[in-house]
Parts: sequence; structure tokens; C-alpha cells
Amino acid sequence: MERAYSPSEILKKKIPSIPFEGVWRDAFGEPGRTGVWLIWGESANGKSSFAMQLARELTKHGKVAYNSLEESLSLSFQNNMRRCRMEEARGRFLVLDREPIEALTERLKRQRSPDFVIIDSLQYTGMNYKEYKKLKEQFPNKLFVFVSHADGEKPKGSTAVSVQYDADMKILVQGYRAICKGRFMPESGKHYSIWDEAEVKYWGLETEQDNEPQY
Repeated sequence: MERAYSPSEILKKKIPSIPFEGVWRDAFGEPGRTGVWLIWGESANGKSSFAMQLARELTKHGKVAYNSLEESLSLSFQNNMRRCRMEEARGRFLVLDREPIEALTERLKRQRSPDFVIIDSLQYTGMNYKEYKKLKEQFPNKLFVFVSHADGEKPKGSTAVSVQYDADMKILVQGYRAICKGRFMPESGKHYSIWDEAEVKYWGLETEQDNEPQY
């Protein structure tokens, strides 16, 4: 029989978290260091830009692998890296060029493997929900961030929908905003601005912030 815990035992447990600061903390609080995040949004809304900005932020807290399944090492991917100044994260950021999930699994078994894994996109993995669960459960001390296509305001496809229900952090990207929908939801109404100028044009709002990505 599995052990049962008392409330005091649960509250005393030290569960590793990501100590976000500034605009990241305002939008996403202090989420767990392991588990699964799902980011989804329609094309041309800032999804890839946000994923790269998140990768940059996560390098402050560990080693990040970005598996570019969809874009590969394209000019747009290179420009996205340049905007986020990813060269400054040398030694903490690793780009994988369309690495199959089987090869990624072997990589993550190695010592000193990445702490955080961004997979763009979930649809390009070809995984079903059972295969997703196997990957997640094989590496309970990693954080997997899946980027997904969208169907309106919902993730696209049965696997993505199932992952949405399972994910700890659920982030909708819309109009160059990243909006937290998950279990670590901070103060209501907060969001992360991906690109201020484009956000203003989409939502018709005014902002005093500059137009540079926020780190």
C-alpha cells in the first residue's frame, strides 16, 4: 500500500520551484521546477518569440535544451535567437535540430543533461498521449515545455488537449501576450508582454514600456 501523508507533512515538504522575478513573477508566479508546461496559440501571435524569451529566462535557473522540430535551424529561428541575445547564455543553452524523441530520451539519460526541455512543436513530435506520459514519467526531475498549435483558443489535436489537462502550467499566447491559465496562476489580470508594439496594435492599448523583449 502506498504511503499516506498528513497535511503537516505535505506543507513541510521542500518542493523545488523556479524563483522568477519582475515581469516573469508577475505573470507566472513561482512555478515548480519540474513537470510539464503547455504553450499554445495561433500563428503570428508571438508563440515562437515567447518560447525563446522563456528559454532565455530559464537559463538563469539551469541548463536549457530547445528542440526545434518545426522550424529547424531556419533564418527565422536564427533571428529569434539574435533578438533574445541567446549568445549570452553560452554553456546553458543547447539547440537540437529536429532531434527525434527517441534520441532526445537517450540524451536526457546522460549525466548533467539539460534541466529544462522546450519542444517546438508538440504536433511535430508525432507522439500520442501514451507516449507523452511515458516521456514525462521517465524523467520526473525535468521540466518539459511543449509548444502547440491552436484551434482558436484551444490546443489543436487530441494529444494537445489531453496534455493541456495534465500540464502544470498552461499558457495561451494571443496578440503578443502570454496569459497564464495554469495551476500557478498569479494575480488575476496579469500577463507577460512578448512584444509591446505588436501587443498595442493587436489590443488597441497604450503602454509606457519600451519595445524590447523583457528578460
